[in-house]
Amino acid sequence: MSGKVKIFSRVGKTRIIPIGLKMLLIFIILILLSNFITNFISLQLTQRQIIDLNNTIMVSQLKELYTTSSNQFQIYSYSGNRDESIDTMCKVARTGFANPNSLALGVTDDGGIEFLADANELAVIPQFDAAALKLINDNRQNGVEEGSISFASPYGDYFGVYKYQKDWGYYIIRAELRSDLKEANYRIYGIISALIIIFTFLFVAAGYITIRREFRPLRSFTDDLIEMQKKKQLALIDISKAPNDDVTYMAASFNSLSMQVNNLLDTFQKFVSKDIVAKAYAGRDVGLEGKQRDLAMLFSDVKSFTYRTETLGNDIIEVLNVHYNRVIHNVHENSGIVGSIIGDAILAIYGTMESKRSKAYNAVISAWNITRATAELRQEMQARREEIEKTRKLTESEERVFQAVMVDVGVGIDGGKVFYGTIGRNDFEDPRQSHMTNTVIGDTVNSASRLEGLTRIYHIPVVVSESIKDEVSAETARYKFIEIDTVQVKGKTKGKKIYFPFDTNEMDQGLLEQYAKFEEGLKAYYDGDWKTARKIFKGLELDVTQVFLERMGTKGAPADWSGIWAMTTK
Repeated sequence: MSGKVKIFSRVGKTRIIPIGLKMLLIFIILILLSNFITNFISLQLTQRQIIDLNNTIMVSQLKELYTTSSNQFQIYSYSGNRDESIDTMCKVARTGFANPNSLALGVTDDGGIEFLADANELAVIPQFDAAALKLINDNRQNGVEEGSISFASPYGDYFGVYKYQKDWGYYIIRAELRSDLKEANYRIYGIISALIIIFTFLFVAAGYITIRREFRPLRSFTDDLIEMQKKKQLALIDISKAPNDDVTYMAASFNSLSMQVNNLLDTFQKFVSKDIVAKAYAGRDVGLEGKQRDLAMLFSDVKSFTYRTETLGNDIIEVLNVHYNRVIHNVHENSGIVGSIIGDAILAIYGTMESKRSKAYNAVISAWNITRATAELRQEMQARREEIEKTRKLTESEERVFQAVMVDVGVGIDGGKVFYGTIGRNDFEDPRQSHMTNTVIGDTVNSASRLEGLTRIYHIPVVVSESIKDEVSAETARYKFIEIDTVQVKGKTKGKKIYFPFDTNEMDQGLLEQYAKFEEGLKAYYDGDWKTARKIFKGLELDVTQVFLERMGTKGAPADWSGIWAMTTK
């Protein structure tokens, strides 16, 4: 098993993003935004405080510098050494510098630079900022000789404090470069941001582990739903290990709904043909529609049904259910669908479902399986009778019941073009008023029913048409089709050959030889040589020959004999 952690699931090409991951990402983004914005606002507010604090510090330094300049003026007055006094003032100013571009300078009222002290001793300011000079000159004329100042320089914008020194006749200015404070702020901001990111990821890792653990049931729910979608089948979500929370309640509600829908679907599938169910599961609309298709029809009917009904009464339903349980299984197992069930008769349709075999081949296989299933049912009833008769004989009423439950069927199969689709009423405004049924309409349906009726006349279990014979013979050699007769059923004007599909997988060589002789007799029968035909048929132990012997009697063929026998009943 792979050790990789699976984060995303897929349905087709669509990636399913876990809700826990979404919540975690949103949480991360909000936390980071909150921290960065709070940090930025804090720094902006702090910067103002830092500027105010710097101004306070610079005022203190300015006072010290002002006092020094006054003292140095007295010394200069006695010594006459101006450069020494200025150099002393510069040294005093540098003692209070804290930033790379701290500055102290003396500026005359015409903008001249009397002295300049900077932290790196490299600054050169040839001319003071004219706008700032005008402002402080105007203030002095108005009686204000000290205050705050901002001025431009070749190195950037400065802010600071100034005071006019009357002895020297210039303004003493103590200032700091704004960018120095901004760089410090940005450096602090970067450090704080890095710490925020580090701690955020630490908490995210802890949060991811916690959320993954807490949302593990939800991930399990999602996997169950994805599996249902792949299978196109509702199932129950496993909530056995889920916590008692609102998400589990949603899953439990889904399970309740799923059971109700499955009950409806089970009922739906029991009453609707498989191809309609498949169409509905595929998400396609089921409406009033239909088209002509080439299909195979299988019609099966319970023989002597009236007698069985009269004998068994309501118990006939139980017998039919046992019978249809096996019949419908065989139809579905061979890619057929149930078109309709009318009492003792069932119509199965082949060619609507995908299959590796042809529709005719599937129909013939089903016919024989149905015949075998009813034969097995009769054997079970016979075994039950023998068990009872070990202790006593059946009463007269029990004998009648026994004969009634010995179910036997005939099967007729034909193929061809039919209308296949959905008919009825489709009410879009009120679906409760709708009623639709899947149906098949065409002469092939009627023909399959009439072929089934011929099984009683010819005493064979399965009768198929020539079209079924041709289609199956082109696909497999499993079945040897024995021609039985050419008949003109009631309501038709043309004769139609009918065949008995002999399954060579269960070959009885003696029976096969009997049918070979039967075909010789049938040829003589077609040719009008009824004498030869009678002779051959009398020598056979096949029930099918009885109908020909009764039909021919001791007579010869009619003068207008065409080999076609016209049926007088359906």
